[in-house]
Amino acid sequence: MHIHILGICGTFMAGIAAIAKAAGHRVTGSDRNVYPPMSTQLAALGIEIVQGYEAAQLEPRPDVVVVGNVMSRGVPVIEAMLDRGIPYESGPEWLSRTVLADRWVLAVSGTHGKTTTSSMLAWILEYAGLSPGFLIGGVPGNFDTSARLGATPFFVIEADEYDTAFFDKRAKFVHYRPRTLVLANLEFDHADIYPDLASIQRQFHHLVRMVPGSGRIIANAADQNLATMLAMGCWTPREDFTRGDGEAQWSARSPDGDYAQFEVRERGKVLTTVEWSQFGAHNVDNALAAIAAARHAGVPVPVAANALREFKGIRRRMELRGEIAGVRVFDDFAHHPTAIATTIDGLRRRAGSSRIVAVLEPRSNTMKMGVHRETLAASLAGADEVWVYTPPDLGWDAAGAMAPLGARAHCSATVDSLAEQLVSRLRRGDQLLIMSNGGFGGLHDKVLAGLGARTGDGR
Repeated sequence: MHIHILGICGTFMAGIAAIAKAAGHRVTGSDRNVYPPMSTQLAALGIEIVQGYEAAQLEPRPDVVVVGNVMSRGVPVIEAMLDRGIPYESGPEWLSRTVLADRWVLAVSGTHGKTTTSSMLAWILEYAGLSPGFLIGGVPGNFDTSARLGATPFFVIEADEYDTAFFDKRAKFVHYRPRTLVLANLEFDHADIYPDLASIQRQFHHLVRMVPGSGRIIANAADQNLATMLAMGCWTPREDFTRGDGEAQWSARSPDGDYAQFEVRERGKVLTTVEWSQFGAHNVDNALAAIAAARHAGVPVPVAANALREFKGIRRRMELRGEIAGVRVFDDFAHHPTAIATTIDGLRRRAGSSRIVAVLEPRSNTMKMGVHRETLAASLAGADEVWVYTPPDLGWDAAGAMAPLGARAHCSATVDSLAEQLVSRLRRGDQLLIMSNGGFGGLHDKVLAGLGARTGDGR
C-alpha cells in the first residue's frame, strides 16, 4: 500500500512514517519546515519527502493520505485530495486502526514530561526483554529513533492532548485506548485550541473513561488539576506518585539534592536506589511514573531501576550540543513556564555556582499569543542572564514582560544578532541553555561556531 503523509516532519508524523515503513508499506510525504532530528531520521529510512503542499504530489495517486494536524482547508494538496475522493485519515486514527488495536497500549499523558517519561518506559521494557513498539515525540538516546513497530503485545505512546486533524477536533489521545495510562501533570496550555483549563480537563477525562477496569492509571499525587479531573469519575485502579515523604503509593528521596541518586519507595518502604546520569526533580517524577507503569506490564522494580541507570536521555531534552572555550551549550525543548523553571532548576543543581545564561524562543502557538507573558519572567528568574528572541510577529511586549528581571534580561529581534551578542558576552564556565520547540534558526550551531572562531583571543 502507498501511504502519503502530509506534515511528515513533525515528530508524531515522522513516527507514523517509520512505523508504516516497518510494516511493509511504501511511504512518501511532504512538509514545509524540515529540520533535524526528524529530517535525518526520515532520510535514513529512505522515505521520499516533497517540499511544500502542492497538488502535484498526489500523482501517482496514493492509496491513502495520512493528514497531520498542521494541515487546513485551502491548502492545495488538501483541496485536491478532497476533490479527487482519495481516502484519508488522521495519524492517530491510522495508528489506532492498523497498529494499536491488538496491543497492550501504555500511554503517557500530561502537559510536561511526556517525551522523557515515554522514553524511560520504552527503555525499561526493552531492557526487560519485551521489545516494545513505541511512538515518542523525540529521539531517545537508547534507541536513536522516535518510533518503531516492535513486537507484540506492548506499545508505548506519547499521548498528546493537541487536536487530531482539521476534520477531527478531538484530542489525539482519545484514539489510543490505553490499558496503562500515566497522568504526569495537567496545566493550561494550547490556548489556540482550548479556551480554559476546564476544557483541557474534560479532554483528559475522556481519556480516563477509556481505560478498562483491568487496566491501571498512574497519576501524579501532587497535581491538584489532575485530582479535580479524576474527581469527575474514575473506573480504573490507580497508583499515585510524588517526591518526598507524601502519602502516595510511590515516592522518591534524594540524599544529595540534585537527584543524580534517589531511593524508590512503595508505601514508605525502600525498594531500590537509582543512580543515573539524569538530573532535576522533574526527571525523578518521570522515573517514578515509568517504574510504576512498567511494573503494571510485569517488569520488577529492581529491573526498572537497573534500566534507568543506563538511560541516555532524549535529544533536545537538556542535550549537550557542544563545549567550546569553556562554555557548555545545551539544547532543550522547554516552552511552557513550568517546564522552563524546572529545566533551569535542574541545571542549577548540577552546575552549582556557574553562570547560567538562558535563551528562549517563544515559538509555540500559546507562547506567540502571549498567554504566559505574566509568569514568564518568574520562570526564567533562576538564570543569571536571560535572552528572549523577539521576531516582528511575536505580538506582545517581551521587553515589558521581562522587566521584573531588570538588567539581567535582554531581547533580540534576529537570530544572527542574538548569536553575535551571546558570543560576545559568554565567558569560560558559563552554561548556555537554549530553549525552543523548533530549530531556532540554527542558533546552537551559530553560537558554537562563533565561540570556536574566538578561541584564539584568550577568552
